[in-house]
Amino acid sequence: MSLLSSLARLGAGFQQTAESSGAAQPAQKAAQTKTQANAGGKNDDSVTLNGGERPKASTRLAMNSYKSDVGQDSAFVRETLRHKLAEYSLNPATRLAVQKSEGGKLSLEARIPENLRQQIEQDLNNNRGFKEAFGRLSVNEPTLAFVDTALKLNKAYGVNNSLLDTLVSDNQQFNGLGDLVHRYDSLRQTLSAERIEAAGQRRTYAFNLNVQA
Repeated sequence: MSLLSSLARLGAGFQQTAESSGAAQPAQKAAQTKTQANAGGKNDDSVTLNGGERPKASTRLAMNSYKSDVGQDSAFVRETLRHKLAEYSLNPATRLAVQKSEGGKLSLEARIPENLRQQIEQDLNNNRGFKEAFGRLSVNEPTLAFVDTALKLNKAYGVNNSLLDTLVSDNQQFNGLGDLVHRYDSLRQTLSAERIEAAGQRRTYAFNLNVQA
């Protein structure tokens, strides 16, 4: 509801209160009060109509809060990988890619000697904090990227995204990042791979590190 509409409704409420308190006054004044109240109701309708459609729930999402949460996990994962490169005396510009294997373990891809790759991969799997942060990222980051891109396209070009509308609840209490992730994951499981990739997302998540990028 627009601010103008809220003010108009508030004004109508005050008029109705005044009318009730003045019921004992002469009939002419009561009739005047009723006429004013009716006029206020008409103005309220006109304000609502002129204000256009109610803003979509997606425009009220707490994007800054979502990005802050995801950013903390992303920074932790990135710094852990950088420390591993330094620990094993590897080129800091080495590209690393971490993803979950089918068995749930972390898998590391890197153009480094195989024995070092296996050792770093084992270190990462033994690091509980890293695994938990990566697990959150693997579900939070794709969801946030999808929502952020859809909102930017809508703002810049007026492009509506039906998938985004499906994700977002009209009740803001149910639009936490975890809520969006749950709904997005459900959509990913039901939609075809073609539609997921057309939306700019992949079914598998990988965290890529390139220090020079």
